[in-house]
Amino acid sequence: MVAVRASSKFRPIHPFRLLLIDDDRELVELLAAVLRGEGYDVDVAFDGQRGLHLALTRPYDVVVIDRALPVIDGLDLLSRLRSRSVRTQALMLTAMGSVHDRIDGLDAGADDYLAKPFDLRELTARLRALCRRAAELAAVLRIGAGRLELEQHQVVLPDGEKVPLTTREFALLRVLATHPETVHTRSALRRTVFCDAPSQSIVDTYVHYLRSKVGRSVVQTVQGIGYRLGAL
Repeated sequence: MVAVRASSKFRPIHPFRLLLIDDDRELVELLAAVLRGEGYDVDVAFDGQRGLHLALTRPYDVVVIDRALPVIDGLDLLSRLRSRSVRTQALMLTAMGSVHDRIDGLDAGADDYLAKPFDLRELTARLRALCRRAAELAAVLRIGAGRLELEQHQVVLPDGEKVPLTTREFALLRVLATHPETVHTRSALRRTVFCDAPSQSIVDTYVHYLRSKVGRSVVQTVQGIGYRLGAL
């Protein structure tokens, strides 16, 4: 049985971003309301295709995935994310709770597995643990031989030189570095990084700024599509 009351005192200073993917709308709406009340930034998807799209195009700290999803099932969705180098912490939340099911989920790339019915206190405790792990892993994102330091909003070049970034430069490079195998269209970057700015040319402008600061190779152009992470 799902308890609707959470007793956690956990309040992130900067909201962790969660993605809930489950076709049980009543459950998702309940969980989203509780988690938002605890300070999380929550997006929802009710089928695997929409969930996959969000997980590939937006940065999340944790994604919660049901196994029995319409369109794309949960195991397939998670396998596709891992095959594209998306390392977002993943919790499988499902009625399929046998030992064999849990092994399949963990082998597909899940970081944790919780069977339904569940206690909300246990779920929120597991999410806190995954968010802590995500924060530790996300402190630095590798860019070839260099790195993006998230707390300092700066790039460290292979020779050790530190290059500070503006807010928008940092946001753009973080999206690219979080999904290093993904080719991002200009429209997707305009939507997720620049909050639907009137013109897609803003994406090209900030790609130019990044290349000018840290080297042309940091962002790779994919002709006719958009951009992906390069290297330093």
